[in-house]
Amino acid sequence: MFHLSATELAKKYKDKELSAKEIISTFIQRCKKENLGALLSILEESAMENAKRLDERRENNEVLGPLAGVPIIVKDNLMMEGETTTCASKFLENYKATFTASVIKDIEKADGIIIAKANMDEFAMGSSTETSAFKNCTNPWKENYSPGGSSGGSAAAVAARLAPISLGSDTGGSVRQPGAFCGIYGFKPTYGRVSRYGLIAFASSLDQIGPFTTTVEDLALISSVINTPCDKDSTSIQTPTEDYTASIKGDIKGLKVGVPEEMLKGLHPEVQKNFEEFLATLEKKGAKRVSISLPHNKYSVPIYYILAPAEASTNLARFDGIRYTKRSKEAKTLEQVYELSRTEGFGKEVVNRILLGSYVLSAGFQDAYYRKAQKVRRKICEDYENAFQKCDVIAFPTTPSPSFELGSITDPLTMYMQDVFTISANMAGIPALSVPSGFTSEGLPIGMQLQAKQMDDALVMKVAKAFEDETVHAAKLPKLCEALS
Repeated sequence: MFHLSATELAKKYKDKELSAKEIISTFIQRCKKENLGALLSILEESAMENAKRLDERRENNEVLGPLAGVPIIVKDNLMMEGETTTCASKFLENYKATFTASVIKDIEKADGIIIAKANMDEFAMGSSTETSAFKNCTNPWKENYSPGGSSGGSAAAVAARLAPISLGSDTGGSVRQPGAFCGIYGFKPTYGRVSRYGLIAFASSLDQIGPFTTTVEDLALISSVINTPCDKDSTSIQTPTEDYTASIKGDIKGLKVGVPEEMLKGLHPEVQKNFEEFLATLEKKGAKRVSISLPHNKYSVPIYYILAPAEASTNLARFDGIRYTKRSKEAKTLEQVYELSRTEGFGKEVVNRILLGSYVLSAGFQDAYYRKAQKVRRKICEDYENAFQKCDVIAFPTTPSPSFELGSITDPLTMYMQDVFTISANMAGIPALSVPSGFTSEGLPIGMQLQAKQMDDALVMKVAKAFEDETVHAAKLPKLCEALS
């Protein structure tokens, strides 16, 4: 079954070729065999119960949703009532959610079945999934190589076909970069297009839930389910749910693809070569390459590491040893409860970002750092507004290089630069998609990024579908897939 896409699985289920019990049991067994470190918990009991109820509904000839019978894995920062939600942190090691995220409810309403929760960088802070408090996750394509982060577990799970669809969260590239490293699609929708209610926040003005899939058709399928307006999320865009499955069809003849030439310096040679091949394929399909400029993109990383930690220091203030699970046994006073609980509960990267965020928001530094960063963010948005007057979509690599060996990057600044091509889309709130576009000579996946104007989510999928129709990159499977059967 793991060779089948979500669309194919749903069709076989509705045609009564497979039962939900058979599908879910098969994928749960694959999850139990995985040794990638991709998963933090397997929800076997609830998944099998949901499969049983779905089969009963099918036998009663009830109307079934578009995700009927499809197993889905979600990042472990999404709430599911009664299930453990850890954010890969010791602080929430035993925390059971008291409510369910809106995006999970959308999936369940569409009859999708959540089977597991994925590993991640602690509180979504990282680019390699190495800051998880519980275990490292490895890339399915090459052992001991990073799957990317912070949604590395979600990406590795889909690449290894533990499920055909997974969800991650993208604050500065945390869906697209792992998608590129693992050779699958990683999509960050327009900010506010998918409800963030029930997502444990990192940086609220940047966070966006997004899916991983192995086909554009599956991407359109899951995106059509989760782009639902939500009255519990004040940033949710209140427009009708859009069906992307019809929008991805048709040619791209005459479409203008903007290329920011100044961003193409210093690329890994094989990434550079692959990018030119990517553009050539789009031109073959009728698209036209045009030069554009995004002059303020070079400031996106330093701006991000002012704004995101500032928001994180506020969001994570609630983890104080009083309201949530981690409380130091050594604390004797209230002040010690706060201090020792956080010292014992938070990992090094989380502490670093909280300290940085508190610093830039402190008296005397807000004007020098935080407010100035907000002004530069506005400039980044203006760059995109100007660029989209000349083109329909923008294309450049998702990452400057392929995946790297776990433990090989010890300098924080070098790790932060992994997101140099992805952060600007979060700053501007625009849709961005990482497209599997090829492999290096060592067999590591490469991904190319497509960006479009706000609410043009369907357009990046359409362009990706045109590329997919000409290539076979996304259809390739890591060797370990067969071993998990």
